[in-house]
Amino acid sequence: MRILLLGGTREARELAHIASGERGFEIISSLAGRVRAPLLPAEGAVRVGGFGGAEGLRAWLADNEVAAIVDATHPFAAAITANAGTAARAAGVPLLHLRRPGWHERTGDRWIRVPDLPAAAAVTATLGVRVFLTIGRQGVDAFAGLARQWFLIRAIDPPEGPLPPRHEILLARGPFAVEDEARLIAAQRVDVLVTKDSGGDQTEAKLVAARAAGIPVVVIERPPLPEGAETVQTIAQVMGWLRALRAAHG
Repeated sequence: MRILLLGGTREARELAHIASGERGFEIISSLAGRVRAPLLPAEGAVRVGGFGGAEGLRAWLADNEVAAIVDATHPFAAAITANAGTAARAAGVPLLHLRRPGWHERTGDRWIRVPDLPAAAAVTATLGVRVFLTIGRQGVDAFAGLARQWFLIRAIDPPEGPLPPRHEILLARGPFAVEDEARLIAAQRVDVLVTKDSGGDQTEAKLVAARAAGIPVVVIERPPLPEGAETVQTIAQVMGWLRALRAAHG
């Protein structure tokens, strides 16, 4: 069975490793190519770049005789997730979404949940003057109009497009330790943190450090999955789904 694994996450790399080690699965990992030096799975074939929208993906599925799709992209990769749903339905290919659980507030947290980037910028403007912006390189332009605040913008690659007038860019890739995040918040005198609800433990340390520092956190909620999407939260659940498909295929 040829499986298209839409990846770019740690879960996708782990899944490629596990599934490639089982008889009966041929894994093709697909990465969007938005990071200059992406972490690649060690096993299975890899393709980098877009498909040309939902129709391009549908054609690619047919041309490559794909038996199933696993969408293990970042929870905020809404475009490829939507295209995968449309293409899978058109091609009659089973599709499963793997989404790590989101983060949850704990005692001492001062979270403000917002639905999107414009709302995050509007709320941030009222909370503080030294902002730790940890949303990646995309979407930073939503904060470009905030002239009163100073921004520490952390991303793997430099952000493109308009930037806030007062900012510093910090290029770094997680995971991050709580102690390092605490030192960074203190050294930069950060008084508000902005993040996406990415979930997972790779970047959760900043939330722990923000809680200890007593600063507010603006949390951007995840975009909804397509209606009727079949979703699981663990790699073990994906493997169970794949094995059931393999058994059905004989």
